[in-house]
Amino acid sequence: MRSVQDHLAAVLAAVGPVAPLDVVLHDATGCILAADVVAPVDVPAVPVAARDGYAVAAHDTLPGAGDRVPDLPVAHDVHAGSPAGLRHVAGTAVRVASGGPLPLGADAVVPIEETDRGTARVALQRPALAGQHVRHAGADVRAGEVVLTAGTRLGARQIALAAAMGRGRVPVHPTPRVVLLSVGDELVEPTTAARPGTVFEADGHALEAAVRDAGAAPVRVGVVPDERATLREALEDQLVRADLVVLTGGLSELVHDTVKDVLAPLGTVRLDQVAMTPGLRHGFGTVGRGVGGRDDDQGVPVFALQGHPVAAQVSFEVFVRPALRAMAGHAELFRPSVPAAATHGWASPPGLRQFVPATVLGSPEEGYRVTPLGDPAAPSTTALAQANALAVVGETDGSVRAGQVVHCLVLEG
Repeated sequence: MRSVQDHLAAVLAAVGPVAPLDVVLHDATGCILAADVVAPVDVPAVPVAARDGYAVAAHDTLPGAGDRVPDLPVAHDVHAGSPAGLRHVAGTAVRVASGGPLPLGADAVVPIEETDRGTARVALQRPALAGQHVRHAGADVRAGEVVLTAGTRLGARQIALAAAMGRGRVPVHPTPRVVLLSVGDELVEPTTAARPGTVFEADGHALEAAVRDAGAAPVRVGVVPDERATLREALEDQLVRADLVVLTGGLSELVHDTVKDVLAPLGTVRLDQVAMTPGLRHGFGTVGRGVGGRDDDQGVPVFALQGHPVAAQVSFEVFVRPALRAMAGHAELFRPSVPAAATHGWASPPGLRQFVPATVLGSPEEGYRVTPLGDPAAPSTTALAQANALAVVGETDGSVRAGQVVHCLVLEG
């Protein structure tokens, strides 16, 4: 039996960031930057006004006779976007909009609210100080400076900075495309009328949401019957578009379950018993050359998860989500975890790492408490839906005692 650590290590060793692409800014949102963004020019390129007001030479505003701040004639208007290079005439003021270039020779901006708002001549309430309300050239960024480092997740603020640098495209690790196939003759869509012996297909819908939550792009194919040729054809068709494939169901040792027969001959896929519950049986490997038109050396990672919705979702959290994060170029692959004291005890199967849907409450200051939901020995979709964490019980623990500290994988805040 393979340990959880060994299986996770094999998964992460087989995946890496998706090859970088240059994409337009609109498509870069949420992606991880693949190379540094360097400022090509100073920002701002010339000194500009930081406030609407009047550009002046500070020494022209010093009090004269009777300690009165002199009025100044208004010589010009400058707007944001006006060409730089206007020369300041000594003893005058230039009305300037925020973001407008300062005239050469002016060294301060008097805010408009500190004046009488004159258009031909302006009265100032107080003398100006050199440098006030001026953004000097390069105040935001110097030419040649790295403004965004590789590995940064691009959100609104980062996209704005790239645009301000004149970058309409940036190199990113693109969002991984994840193909989801649910295998089983018994499966029907939730919109279909139930018949005797049928089960509503939940895995694909759950994993579609989970993939999207992980920052990847799901492609849900839907239900594939337990028929070897059909499953192989569906898999080959989807490998063309996939960066990663997840199959659920069809993993039992019985003759009618086909996943093992279809996957075993392909690439490096192997099926193992992994020492965890739920989700004991797993398949993982890569499928590439000669299958589905792919001709790359690395191949496409393929996961086969058990069909029980709780087992599938737990396995996704433990193995698939970190793989997707690695493929997208994230440095942080794993959910946060916290130690929490159990509010009451429960049994845990020895030799298996147990993942129990639970609620975790508390704070770093007061500590955390964890309460299992439902029957830890048979976790249900109801319990998982109500959980905000998975309590993780080690392989050597045969039980959890009330008050015992258990590490919990936090699923949501």
